[in-house]
Amino acid sequence: MPHVRAHVLDGTRGALAVREWPHPAPRFLALLAHGYGEHAGRYDGLAAVLNGHGAAVYASDHLGHGRSAGERVLIEDFEDVVADAHRVAGLARAAHPGPPLVLVGHSMGGLIAARYAQLHRPELAALILSGPVIGAWELPGRLLALPEIPDTPVSPAALSRDPAVGAAYAADPLVWHGPMKRPTLQAFVRALDAVAAGGDLGTLPLLWLHGDDDRLVPLSGSRPGVERLGGDRTERIFPGARHEVFHETVKDEAFAEVTRFLDRVLAR
Repeated sequence: MPHVRAHVLDGTRGALAVREWPHPAPRFLALLAHGYGEHAGRYDGLAAVLNGHGAAVYASDHLGHGRSAGERVLIEDFEDVVADAHRVAGLARAAHPGPPLVLVGHSMGGLIAARYAQLHRPELAALILSGPVIGAWELPGRLLALPEIPDTPVSPAALSRDPAVGAAYAADPLVWHGPMKRPTLQAFVRALDAVAAGGDLGTLPLLWLHGDDDRLVPLSGSRPGVERLGGDRTERIFPGARHEVFHETVKDEAFAEVTRFLDRVLAR
C-alpha cells in the first residue's frame, strides 16, 4: 500500500480533510470523489492501483463526511461539494502543474463528478463513473414523500458479494450508519436536475462501470443520465455485481478496465 499524506484545506463550509497518495513523477493526476455516508479512506485499493499505474492520487472527505467539517451527512447544496472538489484539484495542480487530470466518482461521487465535468470540462482528460447517482434515481423522491425519514441505514450486504466488505463497512467509525437527512435528499433532487440540464460533455472520454445487481443505485436509472452526458463513452456492466464494483468479487476486473481505459486515453 502506498504512503498516504494528509492535508487540510479551507472548504466552502469548513475544514476539508484531504488524502494524497503521492507519486514522485506522476504521468497523470487522479481525483477521487467518494459516495454518500462513507469517506476517502475506503478507496485505498483503487488509489494503490492508480498509484502503481503512474498517478498522484487525491481525495477529500466531502462536507459532512469522514474527517471533514460539518454536521454528519448534511449537504444542503451539491454545488458546494463540487467547489470543494475543485479546491482539491487545485492542490494537486499546484504540486504537479503538467500532468493531465482524471476524475473518478462513485455513487454520490458520480453525481459530484458529472457536475464537476460539466462546469470544468476543459480541465479534465477523462471521467470515470462507478455506480453513479445520475439520471432517474427514485430514492430521494420516495423518502421525501414520507412525513418522517425512516432510520434505515445503508445495508452493508448491498455493497458487495464479499462479506468482508460489508463487515468492514459496518465496523467503520467514519462511516455514517444513521438515517438520511431531508435537506440532503432535497439537495440530491436539485443536483440531479442540474446535471440533467447541464449539457453533454462533448468528446470527453467517459468510462462507466456498474453492477447489474446494484439495488442502491439501479443500473436502469443511471443509464439515461450517463447517456445524456454523451462523451466518448465506454461502458462495462458486471453481471451479478452489487453497488461497489471496486470492492466487489470482480474488483480486479474493474481495476483492469480502469487501467486499460486510461492507457488508451492518455496515449492520445
